[in-house]
Amino acid sequence: MKTSQKDDKRFEDNRFFLKDTIRQQVDFSRTAQSLNLPAPYLQKPYLPDSALISLPDGAAALAKLGRMSIGDAITRRESVRAFSEAPLTLEELSALLWATQGVRKVLNPGRALRTVPSAGARHSFETYLAVRRVAGLQSGLYRFLPFDGKLEELVLDGQIGHKAAIACLEQMFVADAAVTFFWTAIPSRMEWRYDLAAHKVIAVDAGHVCQNLYLASTALGMGTCAIAAYDQAACDKLLGIDGNQEFTVYIAPVGKR
Repeated sequence: MKTSQKDDKRFEDNRFFLKDTIRQQVDFSRTAQSLNLPAPYLQKPYLPDSALISLPDGAAALAKLGRMSIGDAITRRESVRAFSEAPLTLEELSALLWATQGVRKVLNPGRALRTVPSAGARHSFETYLAVRRVAGLQSGLYRFLPFDGKLEELVLDGQIGHKAAIACLEQMFVADAAVTFFWTAIPSRMEWRYDLAAHKVIAVDAGHVCQNLYLASTALGMGTCAIAAYDQAACDKLLGIDGNQEFTVYIAPVGKR
């Protein structure tokens, strides 16, 4: 298929993001890390008076509740857009959170090993949950605190599922999910180490997170569907984030089949 020179240039500008050419243009001796500036936090802080909900051990829950081998989970993995009305248990939700962003080991204040890979162990994501049907939780918006093993209650809202669907460009199957995962990026965490080379690896890292959600959901008898088409401003507003220093990058509703 032939394209015009104008189209070629348009694609070229966007394809640049997928390449690693930018790395040759970065002076890594001048990054914030090399200049010994403090590393950004690995978990966004919360207010002292925040309502916190303790989670069951996610690693133990995943081992206990998993119904199949990793090979079977990979073979059976598929996008699911129809969910039953059955609620998730808090143990099941904790297993999914552990699979996607669980903390295995803190190396130092600027680096941690989790259940998914991340460039430089910087992990630029925060996990928000639009909870509709999870036993023991009221409907509303929550944030996962992986270093505390807890959820931060942000907003109680019986219409959170519907609002999430509208923010996802009216993909209404989102409203039927038991819980919808919203991942946001805080680019400064990765920029501190990689400067302008940070943004490609943030996008790559997002794929690691969502694939683990697919595999864990499959192993637990649930389904999910990755969503990359959404109303940016509406999602950021729903989550209560500024859309600049932190913004939505990926979404995945989860429910039982």
